[in-house]
Amino acid sequence: MKSENIPADIKSKSLKETRDEIDEILSKLEKQETNLDESIGDYQRLIHLNKHIDQLFKKKFKEISEKKNND
Repeated sequence: MKSENIPADIKSKSLKETRDEIDEILSKLEKQETNLDESIGDYQRLIHLNKHIDQLFKKKFKEISEKKNND
């Protein structure tokens, strides 16, 4: 999944906001009252949120590595 596939509303989230939304979705999915169509949409959103977190960590790692190399 490439960066451009991540919805703009997710790309603009901070790490904390992303984690909070993931927690909300997971809580919702753990309840047995959810229907299949909603669960599929929630699961797809989780995939996007997870990819966003991965990109945030990669960006931060790159920044740290560059700073370390410049010191």
